[in-house]
Amino acid sequence: MTVAPEKTAVLIGAGMVAGTHVAAIAAGASVRLKAVCSRTMARAQALADEASKRTGYPVAALTDIGDVAADPEVDFAIILTPPDARIDPIRQLAAAGKHILVEKPMGRTANEAREAVAICRAAGVTLGVVFQHRMRAASRAAAHRIASGDLGALGLVEMAVPWWRAQSYYDEPGRGTYARDGGGVLISQAIHTIDLALSLAGPVTSVRAMAATTRFHQMESEDFAVAGLTFANGAVGAMVASTASFPGGAESITLHFEQASLHLASGQLVTRWRDGRAETEGAVGGTGGGADPMAFTHEWHQAIIEDFAAALSEGRDPIVSGAAALPAHDLIDATIRSAQSGQIEGIDP
Repeated sequence: MTVAPEKTAVLIGAGMVAGTHVAAIAAGASVRLKAVCSRTMARAQALADEASKRTGYPVAALTDIGDVAADPEVDFAIILTPPDARIDPIRQLAAAGKHILVEKPMGRTANEAREAVAICRAAGVTLGVVFQHRMRAASRAAAHRIASGDLGALGLVEMAVPWWRAQSYYDEPGRGTYARDGGGVLISQAIHTIDLALSLAGPVTSVRAMAATTRFHQMESEDFAVAGLTFANGAVGAMVASTASFPGGAESITLHFEQASLHLASGQLVTRWRDGRAETEGAVGGTGGGADPMAFTHEWHQAIIEDFAAALSEGRDPIVSGAAALPAHDLIDATIRSAQSGQIEGIDP
């Protein structure tokens, strides 16, 4: 068996999720972390020091993305900056021929996400998105079972994200604002569940929704949303998402087919067949739905990063390409439009 050459990466951004990416890279063997880049040297150096300890080799600290773009040894960048600071790094790095793996969301709106896809396509570089829930063993098992055709036609989809965030979470400057984050619970938290559900059920064509900010939070955007959905394949569905559901619980996806129902929650898949059989796959794990948003394993991020590196070596799309992530953005935008208009909003396929 031929072993793909190691790829060299740089982290752009040193925020909350950066430590998870460091742990993910350190646990694998296919990616070497060359540097960490942040706007402030103190943050870059602190994360670089942590990365050096975890990986066992020196990791540099940078403050200028131009240094990353100009470095011929860098194969790809992992962009972890806030949502309002992603398009410019994507444009600069893509122009330099660097492949890009970006944390969700690609942009604050579906149009920004499409701009990111277009920039990378025009530059001939690969764009991947960190939707790590697709890499769970249970998620992969569900995708395989659906692809087998044994379940029959899909009739009903249920998505639930009953999460909790304390007010201190939204007290961080920019958190939950349209200018920085692009919105609230839908684009910042529920987007993971939305992406996974759509990857299994197919795209949504119309939405009827309501969104609000509960009395539990002082914030600009929504901490609660509910929507009725129509899917391109004729199925219908419902989505409810919240960061006001104390103390927070596991997100779930339930897909009702003609022959069985699939229930995904906490990293576990339960298949209940119409003939009475029940099968369980995967292991229960933390999801970050409670007060600690980082209460989850780095292993799913590791799988995303390693798949991205392999995709570069093999000349294929990563499991979650930029284009594959667009349906989630389209549904989020349509949900907000419907909540504002009080009307059913369509989504072009």
